[in-house]
Amino acid sequence: MTRPTGNPRFRAARLAAGYRTQQELVDALATRGIHIGLRQARRYEADNPPLPQPDVRQALVDLLGRPLDELGFNVPPGTGPQATVSLLTPANRGPVRTPNAPQPATAAADFLAVTRAHRRLYWTVAPATLHPAVAAHATLGGQLLDATTGRTRQTLAAALAESYLLAGRIEFFDLREPTRASDTWVRALQAAGEADDALLGAAVLAHMAFIPGWTGRREPATERMIAARTYARRAQAPGYFVAWLDAVEAECATLCGDTRTALNLIAHGETVVDDTATPAPEWMDWFSGIRLAAFKGNTQLKAGHLPQARETLLGALDGLTTDDDKQRTVILGDLGAVEAAAGRPEAAVGYALQALELLEVHWYATGLERVREVRRALGPWEHEQYVRDLDDRLYGWGAVVSGFVC
Repeated sequence: MTRPTGNPRFRAARLAAGYRTQQELVDALATRGIHIGLRQARRYEADNPPLPQPDVRQALVDLLGRPLDELGFNVPPGTGPQATVSLLTPANRGPVRTPNAPQPATAAADFLAVTRAHRRLYWTVAPATLHPAVAAHATLGGQLLDATTGRTRQTLAAALAESYLLAGRIEFFDLREPTRASDTWVRALQAAGEADDALLGAAVLAHMAFIPGWTGRREPATERMIAARTYARRAQAPGYFVAWLDAVEAECATLCGDTRTALNLIAHGETVVDDTATPAPEWMDWFSGIRLAAFKGNTQLKAGHLPQARETLLGALDGLTTDDDKQRTVILGDLGAVEAAAGRPEAAVGYALQALELLEVHWYATGLERVREVRRALGPWEHEQYVRDLDDRLYGWGAVVSGFVC
């Protein structure tokens, strides 16, 4: 298996920065007074790309948010800007790159074994405990990458992409650090490019859509989903993967106020989610038909379809396994919000308290935010004793410290 041609690091950084085509990047440079031709932009994404001129270097670093040597250029020592930051090594978050001896074929398998272990531990280990280990592991993989070749390099790059993807998931969903997650997911996309793994690239791009989507920025979320679907088509993605893309785009649409589009996307996802003719990649352990139902229930809630939301969410809750406590907190929170909207505050408090009990064991910032949404909806009943009991639980010392830090 040969190494992918071209410069996937530059291409990944361009896509992550929102420039869907090379021409869009050329146009962005022009707005800064930097004029290069489309032919030159293509050379940056080819094998052995030429080092740009000094004024172009600074503009590229500014627009793509990456130092030159993370964009696939061969940067001589002392050539700025920010040339000392190494490929796939988070700035100021790990050791600088030092040369490594050529690695044996077993290096990729050994690295992948740890990546798999981290993936399993994600569901049970506290995020603040697991994250440093995952980040350090990814740093190791980035430093080993240039010490491997051929199939070993591709296997290592794919495992590295998965490690960065997991680190970003912890940062975004568990710790609520979207800026940090964005930086991490760019590195995941670069590593997926090194592995020439289009399906993994699609997964990373779809995760990146959550960042603008959760803040109501529809256009950048849509652009990232277009890129994700493009990579999924390139990989001939199976139905369940397309269903997950539908679910991600539906959640972004819901948060941007377009529940009609969201429900149509979920309806399409329901028609393909059971397509298991092609086995799911082992790294895709965050989605299932039950998870799709959870997405649907949340959208029905936001659309004001309360009886349907209640039925959908109760069905999803019953379908969860014992390892799904993080997702369980989200569904319980949504059920609490349904009952609050339906004028049943005591039932809403009951669901919120169940979620808080689970959060004491399995911390999940996204689950806590759902509980907070329930509490905000309980404003008309805030002087009732059962709401005050919820406040005592929600704002205990441990909960309040963890909650407001995140």
